[in-house]
Amino acid sequence: MAIKSYKPTTPSRRHMTVSAFEGIDKKAKPERSLTEALKKNAGRNSYGRITVRHRGGGNKKKYRIIDFKRDKGDVSGVVVRLEYDPNRSANLALVEYADGERRYIPAPVGLKAGDAVISSEKADIKPGNALPISAIPVGTIINSIELYPGKGAQLARSAGASAQLMAKENGMAQVRLPSGEVRMVRQECKAVVGQIGNLDHENIQLGKAGRRRHMGWRPAVRGSAMNPVDHPHGGGEGKAPVGRPSPVTPWGKPTMGYKTRKTKSSTDKFIVKHRNAK
Repeated sequence: MAIKSYKPTTPSRRHMTVSAFEGIDKKAKPERSLTEALKKNAGRNSYGRITVRHRGGGNKKKYRIIDFKRDKGDVSGVVVRLEYDPNRSANLALVEYADGERRYIPAPVGLKAGDAVISSEKADIKPGNALPISAIPVGTIINSIELYPGKGAQLARSAGASAQLMAKENGMAQVRLPSGEVRMVRQECKAVVGQIGNLDHENIQLGKAGRRRHMGWRPAVRGSAMNPVDHPHGGGEGKAPVGRPSPVTPWGKPTMGYKTRKTKSSTDKFIVKHRNAK
């Protein structure tokens, strides 16, 4: 999908780019039966305390209910249109099935209005079709991968994401994920053929602070610009270093590069190659 730029009429406009939304129906309103209210919490938990900083405001949005399970088996559907989704980087495809039911699915590369899609063990290997991993040939590019049969897709769901089926043996399949990690997945789990669309999403330049505010993000202040009473990085003459082995949060916890994964996770046995392995 192409990126659109503007004449530099202002300093912020000079660097601002937007998606050209090729193939997206710009005038279509979201399917009413597939939307629900999305409450804003401004980074606060159930006690009203801020647990995620720098959140608040932003445009009003409705959540689109997406069929990540693809459990409408052996029923063919036709793509009515492609739509923009404000809640994720990927675009959506509105699919109408033979029985009249409509569902949203993440739109893969190459899928357009009028194309047929199906979720079946005997489906063709073409973008948008969902199959059990046992029915997908080795080497195929896939997305929207389940980790537990019937739970729904959990892996490779964002714009431009794709994984590759590397091998199949003893009821398990080896899948190379976008991070480079090679992981074992049960062959009964479903996956969708192809790569998620909207490939140029990562190349879009916001250009100005206002677009960030529209997304619900509020300004962030550097700790080194604060006083010592407000942040561990604060104080010092001139542009002083943080004075610690690594950067920390306002509460003194390690920040950049702080590992949160359990050292003895029960799912380690399914990881064949870690994403940061040399």
